[in-house]
Amino acid sequence: MIEPTLTQVARRDPAVVMRLKRLGSLHQCRLSFMRILTRRMAEQNWEFTRPVFDIDDLGVGRAVYTAKGPERSYSLIAFAHDLPADQRSDRVIAEAWDATFTLFDGIPSEADLDRLSQNVPLQEAGRVQETELSLSRANRSVRLWAHVVDALAAGKQPDPGMIDQVGYLMRTTAVYGSGKFGAADRETLADRDELQVPFQAEMLSVFLTRTFVRDLVQHMANVRGGEATATLRPALARRLGIGNSTGLGMAPFIINHPVLFNNWIMVREEAIARVRSLTQASAKEIAHFKDVLDRAIVSVAKWRSEHPVQIKKLETLQRDIFALQQYIADQELSGDLPWDALMVWAEDVLSEEGQEFVASLILEPYGALVDGLASCMADHYEKSFRIDGAMTVGALRARIEQNFGWALAVDWQRRENCARAWYVSEEKLEPRLGERFDEPIEEYEQPLAPARDAAMAHAALKDWGRDGPVAEFLLKHPEHRHTVRRAQLSEIAPYSEIHDNTISSEVLPIDMLRAKLSFFGATRFDPRSDRWVRICMYANAPYPEELTEQNADLWVYPKDLS
Repeated sequence: MIEPTLTQVARRDPAVVMRLKRLGSLHQCRLSFMRILTRRMAEQNWEFTRPVFDIDDLGVGRAVYTAKGPERSYSLIAFAHDLPADQRSDRVIAEAWDATFTLFDGIPSEADLDRLSQNVPLQEAGRVQETELSLSRANRSVRLWAHVVDALAAGKQPDPGMIDQVGYLMRTTAVYGSGKFGAADRETLADRDELQVPFQAEMLSVFLTRTFVRDLVQHMANVRGGEATATLRPALARRLGIGNSTGLGMAPFIINHPVLFNNWIMVREEAIARVRSLTQASAKEIAHFKDVLDRAIVSVAKWRSEHPVQIKKLETLQRDIFALQQYIADQELSGDLPWDALMVWAEDVLSEEGQEFVASLILEPYGALVDGLASCMADHYEKSFRIDGAMTVGALRARIEQNFGWALAVDWQRRENCARAWYVSEEKLEPRLGERFDEPIEEYEQPLAPARDAAMAHAALKDWGRDGPVAEFLLKHPEHRHTVRRAQLSEIAPYSEIHDNTISSEVLPIDMLRAKLSFFGATRFDPRSDRWVRICMYANAPYPEELTEQNADLWVYPKDLS
């Protein structure tokens, strides 16, 4: 839990921050999970080894990459496969992949490797156990993979422009953790210092996967080219990240984990408020900000998308950046409360995309002020599922009005306001979003419309006396238990609720996806529809053997690589 601070500038109002359009405009920042991990590994001088790399000339086999921290070791176990082209698919229902992975707790024995070789390649059809912390799989970007292998085998370096255009040699289609398919449950690991921040095991898995992919493509080039093969230049290798295809399965996460998501948002908002409250900026801090801004502009210039929504947002962001540069040139950030003045100006002039771009950038000079907040991002609240039955009906009604006042004014009988329904597919047990009035799905609907449900609960409360207990109300109306629970949680989690309709005809699930992925530290958001998106992870990051305190953080803002 974040302790109150004596900031002059308050955190932004949840009614502003928690709109889907804004959540769908969030950018990575100092508090993104990838950067938290790379900083930690560099500061603690983690050691990295590759004890196993047993891959044959067809690119089939297994490898182990071990990361040794101050107290424990973790090992990525990778299985490479010879996948026929007609079986390669990014869909979650695929049954074969170019490579499959698990993050092992410790250093695996030969028996562990043999056991996992019979299960990890099967993914959902196999089973792992508590020594495994994550389960993942990836497919090649066929065009770039072939180009890199061909170029290196011919003694040449691959085309940097093609690398930048695609961004990755492999993309993951899932990175599962937290008890799924038998893997270790989050609660068994949460006390470990290095895993306290959310998703650190998954981020470590992806970090090591990127190294395996680099080594595998070099191996395949060596097989083809023999002694004439070129070695991929480190500067080019660093430009390669790990891609990811993420669909609707991730979208409900931020609704189903209200306290956890609140903590992410609240930490970011607290960090922004702390920086905005600084009365002056030193010359060194201003220079740092300007340097990161220049680097970020380079990254934005290389950001590509074919989706009309994202194309428009990128065009708007480019205009916002031009306006930002003019503001910086005119103001020089030399006045009182310079970062607050910048944010006030951005809120007045820039789009949500531009405002959140600025909000992330102003944190960069102030690691000492904001990085410690990362320890508050996990969910340690043990009472999340308890309902206070003694709360009065009047207090509950007031809580709903405070958090869902906007929803009470919505006409929920209009078809466009309840056009969609979330349900779980029978085939893969994955969340889906269907058309309520066109498909027979309503009886399978999941409780992923908090705003509508809050309005229904509020209407049901109108005939109950203010001083009666909530427990009495729930005995008569148990269907409102989840709304009562969420309303009570809002007391300690003010950023827990999306202030938009998640079942309207206009909802864009990609906004929910981007909100979560921005906290991972993802870049190059490229929606492929309104329901799934491709991203890039760890592009321009150092590889394990290169990692130092000097390059462990600002890799996400590379200098001009042209």
